[in-house]
This record gives sequence, C-alpha cells and structure tokens, in this order.
Amino acid sequence: MDNAAELVKRLTALSLRAVLAESCTAGLVANLIAEVPGASKVFWGSFVTYTVEAKARMLGLDIKKINANGAVSRETALAMAESALAESGADLAVAVTGLAGPEGDGSATPVGAVWIATALRGGESEASVFRFTGDRNAVRSAAAEEVIRALLARINAKFCS
Repeated sequence: MDNAAELVKRLTALSLRAVLAESCTAGLVANLIAEVPGASKVFWGSFVTYTVEAKARMLGLDIKKINANGAVSRETALAMAESALAESGADLAVAVTGLAGPEGDGSATPVGAVWIATALRGGESEASVFRFTGDRNAVRSAAAEEVIRALLARINAKFCS
C-alpha cells in the first residue's frame, strides 16, 4: 500500500481530518491524497500558498515575520501549519515550504532545502528540515512524498502508540 493510501486508511480508522498548507509542492500533496478513494471523508483541503503574499492573505501570516525568518524556515513552516489548522475544521495539519530551484532565492537557504511542519488541534507543533537533490520537479516530488510520511509518523506517534 502506498503512503497516501495508508494515510487515508489511518485517518479513516481514527476519524480524523487533515488539512494541508503547501508552498513549494503547489498542490502535489493534495493531489496524492485526493487520488485515494475515500479521501473526501478525511481530507479537509489544502491552502496552496506559493508566494509570501499568498501566505499572508490566505493564512494570515505576518509578511514582516516571513521576511525576517525567511519563507523557507522553521518559523514559517510552523506558522503555516498552525494557521491552516486554525482556519479549518481539521484535527491535524501539515505544512511544507522549500526551495525547489533551479536557482536560489538570494538567501543562504540552499536549493533543495524543505521545511515540513505538523500541528495537532490541542497539541504541539513540530518541524523538520530536509535536503532533497535533483532537478526542480524531483525536489517537489520528494517533498510531497515526505509530507505524507511526516503526517503518518505524527499520527502513529500521537494516536497509535
């Protein structure tokens, strides 16, 4: 069973709903989940916030804080996940923000750096950084798969231990 199917199965068994906040993956994670039959019962939706302006308008993030911390940072990923959770009817959220390339963004953040954050309603938020290699689409695809793995790991740690 692939990870997206396992995620939908696990969310269904636990009667949980998930929401996404996607930046560099631009909806790829939502697509992977939506391909699974029954996803509509457990997938609240996705905020595709590809730009800093979208993060501010759709998720209510402070542009000054994003610029101070970087769009690709632990702080921004956590804020995205927490805001997506607050704006939705979901039980848990996952956010992804990264630099897929091919060029850098002028900051010290290397191409291939991706932050993934999870947030639980009434719980703690966590974030991890990953370094993916390959071209732009390879980085985006790897990040999308890692988002699903991260969400599965968080569910397993919180609800299945």
